[in-house]
Amino acid sequence: MIEAQATARGIRTSAQKAGLVCELVRGKGVNQALATLQFTRKTIARELAKVLRSAVANAQQKDGFGGDVERLYVLACYANQGPSMKRVRPAAQGRAFRVVKRTAHLTVRVAERPLRIARVAEEGDAAAKAGAARARKTTAGVRKTAVRKAAAGAKG
Repeated sequence: MIEAQATARGIRTSAQKAGLVCELVRGKGVNQALATLQFTRKTIARELAKVLRSAVANAQQKDGFGGDVERLYVLACYANQGPSMKRVRPAAQGRAFRVVKRTAHLTVRVAERPLRIARVAEEGDAAAKAGAARARKTTAGVRKTAVRKAAAGAKG
């Protein structure tokens, strides 16, 4: 299983705000995650999309990569706190207020889904279809029985 990661350091946002967007893409497929980030109305989403594309490119460069980007998914996505810039804002009567301009380090790890899971999912779909067919037969039998009883009650 191929794993790759990319990190963007010193992004001008707080780690808390970036973490909210990270939650949206964690565990999703790469294409679905990129689509989610494209339509997310947070400024940090653009930066996170860049990091995600970089992680995908890193995975493609690794030896043993199958070549199918569709099988890649976001294994981990998190934002750690970076260094804070301390600034001073003048206030009334000779005072000064401290302004903290926070930064964050964004990390995205992608991994390749094993083929075995895809096969198990296909087998699960076949079992679900068979179960649905059985349920249809059962409900049809119940309907026929109810119709017969209603007809017998009308005669008697």
